[in-house]
Amino acid sequence: MSQSLDEVVSHVKSGQRVFVHGAAATPTGLLEALARRSDLEGVRLYHLHTQGPAPFAEKSLANRFTSVSFFTGQPLRSAIDEGRAEYLPVFLSDIPALFSSGAVPLDVALVQLSPFDAHGNATLGTSVDCALAATQHAKVVLAEVNAQMPRTLGASVVPRTRVTAFAEVDRPLQAHQSAARTPVEERIGELIAELVPDGACLQLGIGAIPDAVLARLGDKHELGVHTEMFSDGLIPLIRNGVVTNSRKAVHPNRTVTSFVNGSKALFDFVHDNQQIEFHPCDRTNDTAMIRKNDGVVAINSAIEIDLTGQVCADSMGHRIYSGIGGQMDFIRGAALSKGGKAIIALPSTAAKGTVSRIAFELKPGAGVVTTRGHVHWVVTEYGAVNLHGCTLRERAEKLISIAHPDFRVELTQQVRGLRFFS
Repeated sequence: MSQSLDEVVSHVKSGQRVFVHGAAATPTGLLEALARRSDLEGVRLYHLHTQGPAPFAEKSLANRFTSVSFFTGQPLRSAIDEGRAEYLPVFLSDIPALFSSGAVPLDVALVQLSPFDAHGNATLGTSVDCALAATQHAKVVLAEVNAQMPRTLGASVVPRTRVTAFAEVDRPLQAHQSAARTPVEERIGELIAELVPDGACLQLGIGAIPDAVLARLGDKHELGVHTEMFSDGLIPLIRNGVVTNSRKAVHPNRTVTSFVNGSKALFDFVHDNQQIEFHPCDRTNDTAMIRKNDGVVAINSAIEIDLTGQVCADSMGHRIYSGIGGQMDFIRGAALSKGGKAIIALPSTAAKGTVSRIAFELKPGAGVVTTRGHVHWVVTEYGAVNLHGCTLRERAEKLISIAHPDFRVELTQQVRGLRFFS
């Protein structure tokens, strides 16, 4: 029987470890109700990036709740900077095993579900990722059952018998609106699209560069999708028959994802859509699974890359910005795929053109998400280069060639002092 949001969160106790559903599936009502409780202390909240308000991260509640991000989103960056929240670096593919193994023992899972069907089954809707493992291994599952949460297919089911308490709600999901693309992002999208052959199997995320790539794939044929997530930009390619998934070895004829993030149009598109399968991230991001598909083209972003090919993607120096996510899972999977291409894409500069993102060396504290041994293709608006099989000298030369022209002389002068380049 449905209860109020406050009644549902009354099951949470001080000192417990609590999973929080993320992205568009962030259970906003439960989080607000949890923050209203003045009797809690020492509760640790584990989550991927959340959307919408994050009342548990307010300074005034620092003694009650500690946020632990597996992937940091905008609502938690300041709290991590100020030491009121924590970041746990981990491959996306490894998170479910943290719960199943007891390395991160969960007392409670807070999730948002689609309505229960006639068989007593709900689904995790827009985000299966590590949420499925959380609902399977937490001692208590507390849910918002949202009339507007799409019912998604694949490995997304949560039986009514697994839910300790729930509140029925009817509210829009937390949507993500893409910003307008810049000429730089459009050019990068154009260069990457040239690297995508007919029959390729795509992995790409959210943001201006993936959207720019997708906008240029309309003349391709028989593309597939096996990804950790996708957004609105993929919808036209599926509807127009560009994405057919007909050449895939794993889940053929189905678009496979772990979660989606975007607009209401996207949520409506995935609702009860038998062309789309949602699977947990230890399956979508399993390197052994990814490589079974031929022609995997994995497109991932970076904050900066040094002249040897080390890729920083989760921090700006010591400041945590995002997370490891699935970048390494798919970079390696694509590299092992027959005919695959592993691509790191980034604008050549940051800070309004004053900083080169292709750097002589990474900033102190920068996290190396993709090692120089794993990196293959790197794309900026000035070109695309493949570092695989290249010496340190050759890597530096290639990366300087796609750096912003304003920084090429400086980078060349800096690298000449190194023995491998002299």
